[in-house]
Amino acid sequence: MERKFLNVILLGFGFMFVFTAFQTMGNIEKTILDSITQDDPAFTGDGYTSLAIIYATLAICNWMAPSIISITGPRGAMLIGALTYLFFIVTFLFPRTWFLYVASVLIGAGAAAIWTGQGNYLTLNSDAETISRNSGIFWAMLQCSLFFGNLFVFIKFQGKTHIDLETRNVVFGALTAVCAVGIVFILLLRPTRRAPTIDDSEMAVSEAEGPMEAFRGALRLFCTSDMILLSAAFVYTGVELSFFSGVYSPSIGFTLAMGENAKQLVGLSGVFIGMGEVLGGAIFGILGNKTTRWGRDPVVIMGYLIHMTSFFLIFINLPNAAPFGDTMDTSYITPSPYLAMFCSFLLGFGDACYNTQIYSMLGGKYADNSTSAFALFKFTQSLAAASCFFYSSRAPLSVQLGVLAVLASAGTAAFCRVEWRSRARARAAALEPADDKLAPATHSLADNTLHYD
Repeated sequence: MERKFLNVILLGFGFMFVFTAFQTMGNIEKTILDSITQDDPAFTGDGYTSLAIIYATLAICNWMAPSIISITGPRGAMLIGALTYLFFIVTFLFPRTWFLYVASVLIGAGAAAIWTGQGNYLTLNSDAETISRNSGIFWAMLQCSLFFGNLFVFIKFQGKTHIDLETRNVVFGALTAVCAVGIVFILLLRPTRRAPTIDDSEMAVSEAEGPMEAFRGALRLFCTSDMILLSAAFVYTGVELSFFSGVYSPSIGFTLAMGENAKQLVGLSGVFIGMGEVLGGAIFGILGNKTTRWGRDPVVIMGYLIHMTSFFLIFINLPNAAPFGDTMDTSYITPSPYLAMFCSFLLGFGDACYNTQIYSMLGGKYADNSTSAFALFKFTQSLAAASCFFYSSRAPLSVQLGVLAVLASAGTAAFCRVEWRSRARARAAALEPADDKLAPATHSLADNTLHYD
């Protein structure tokens, strides 16, 4: 197997195991912390608050991530980040309110390092021909974490209306072990350098820069017109990430009209979200070269239509009070577990449509400034996710779905605008006389779309 592709596979396995632990915890955190509170009234930790702290810290620390990676390199940053995920899972074996929130801050900082390092490392092991394939394969492997972790939770929570201490400790212990396996895979990653291309000699920005220059470069990139437009898409992915990973599945469990196995459906919902994510990642990984031939916008538009359909079905299936706790309320129809699982699948597949194309665009469009590009992506996405978790404990389901619909429309339009603009530039460059292509570097800087001037 070609070395760079092997690195992508190892990267996928590392993230699959680490995030089997974390994404499973995020999916069940609200439900399981409510059970801890019932057993120990002194414990007042809240799942939505913990997740909001995680994503708020992640958003802030993303500005420092390029500077950190300029010192540690992407592999070192990912290892440091993975260790904070391990620490976060371990803290649930010793439930203390202050311990939960301290661990939430630490994992937020670690997430900035691991995700920015991942984007940089994936770009280093890809080129223009393989970035779509590698992004899709990585995404499919990553989202297997939702399938395996939540299937385990589905089995362990079977027949339980209250998650007792013994069950909780078995789940936390297993997830801790799985996270440790992921760290081993990250340790196996080999160093690499991206193969130079013709455009590389024209680039005004280098990845081999110091911490302060990396920070200033991220600020300059954030102010470019294309990145401002892309931020609208990043915001939407952050809000829908927080919705399906921390709000939707617990809302199913809180809807007691689902039947006596409502709590068990929390884990099963995560399984169906994972199935949608994996299928979407696999399709766009295997067919990456074919889909990019027609542009990234058709895939994103498909994701938009799928998500809008799921929002409508959720609106008529789940009661307005579902995000707040156990309720016997119903919506426009009798709550259906089958429809709820179908919506979980749609949420996962639509999310894969958005994220695989965003990864492909950032890895291709900003190949020589990938550290800053992925840091800005995670900053904007995480800030939006944190905001969603802050209002999730107060906003009824209909309001949350309305916000998602508006942001989906704006984000999709903005992404398509950048894609169409990039294709227009590429066509214009292809039609230019050969002499013009050898002209000054200022022309090349415009073509590579960094627009630092």
